[in-house]
Amino acid sequence: MPIATPEVYNEMLDRAKAGKFAYPAINVTSSQTLHAALRGFAEAESDGIIQISTGGAEFLGGQHNKEMVIGAVGLAEFAHIVAAKYDITVALHTDHCPKDKLDGYVRPLLAVSEERVKAGQNPLFQSHMWDGSAETLADNLSIAQELLARAAAAKIILEVEITPTGGEEDGVSHEINDNLYTTVDDAIRTAEALGLGEKGRYLLAASFGNVHGVYKPGNVVLRPELLKELNEGVGAKYGKASPFDFVFHGGSGSTAEEIATALENGVVKMNLDTDTQYAFTRPVADHMFRNYDGVLKVDGEVGNKKTYDPRTWGKLAEASMAARVTEACANLRSTGTKIK
Repeated sequence: MPIATPEVYNEMLDRAKAGKFAYPAINVTSSQTLHAALRGFAEAESDGIIQISTGGAEFLGGQHNKEMVIGAVGLAEFAHIVAAKYDITVALHTDHCPKDKLDGYVRPLLAVSEERVKAGQNPLFQSHMWDGSAETLADNLSIAQELLARAAAAKIILEVEITPTGGEEDGVSHEINDNLYTTVDDAIRTAEALGLGEKGRYLLAASFGNVHGVYKPGNVVLRPELLKELNEGVGAKYGKASPFDFVFHGGSGSTAEEIATALENGVVKMNLDTDTQYAFTRPVADHMFRNYDGVLKVDGEVGNKKTYDPRTWGKLAEASMAARVTEACANLRSTGTKIK
C-alpha cells in the first residue's frame, strides 16, 4: 500500500502530531524527481508526501499544450504504479493553488476523485491546497468552506493558507513584512468557518514569517513559537487541546532550532522545493562543466555519448536529491517512523 488510503493518511498525520515529527512534502516536476523523493523516503525509512504545484503540473503537462490537470493526473497515476516498489507509504498532494487557477486545477482534480470514490475506489490525490492568502480572510474562508465540503465528500484532506507566505512561488508573490504573521483572531475566524474536524479535516498553513526560497541570514525572521499561541488561543475558546495540524511553508534553509520549535508546536508537514531543486541540479552542473568536451561537439568533434546520455547525469541528480530528502527526514524527526 505505497500510496496512502484516506484512512492511512489520517493515521500518518495523527502519528506525526502525537510523536512531534513532520513529513517532508517534496515538490516534484518529473518522473525522475518523483523517484528521487521516493528513494529518499525509503532510505530514511520514513513515510512522506509528494506534491505538485500548479507550475509543476503545467510543466508535467508538456510544453506543447501546458495542461495542468493532465500533468497532475498523469504523474499521480504513474506514482500509483511505481511507488509499489518502495517500502514506505506516501500521500499525493497538490501545492499552492490561488483563486484564478482553482477552475483549472483543484476543482477538476476534485471531480476526478469524486468519480473514483463513487466507483468504490480511493481518491487519486489524498489532499489539495487552496491558497487564498491573496484574498481577504472572509473571501478566503468562504471559498475554503466550499472546497472543504467537496474534499470531505471525496475522502480528501484540504490544506488552507489563511495569511501570506513571503517571497514568490509559481507567479504568486508577497512582500516580506509584518503581514507574514497569523494572529489568534485569524485562527479563531478560521475555526468558526471551517470547524475543527467535524466539517472535514484540514491542514492549516499559518504564517510565522515564512518566505519561499532561500535568503541570507537576517532577511527572514521566523517565529515558530507563534503556532503555540494560535493553538492555545483557539483551544481555550473551543475546549480542544492543540486543535490545528500545521504546515510549515518556506521550509528550505530553515535552522535546526526553528524546525524543532515548529515540530513541538504542531507542525506535521513541511514543504521543501528550493533546496531539493538545487540538490537535483548541482551534480548536473558539475557533470557538464567537467565533461564539456564530451557533452558538446566541440571544434567539429562528435562528443561522447556516454557523457551526454541523460541517464548518465540523471542518475547523479536523482541520488543527490534523494540524499537531500533523507536529510529532511532526519531534520523533521520522521526517520524510521514508517508505518510497518
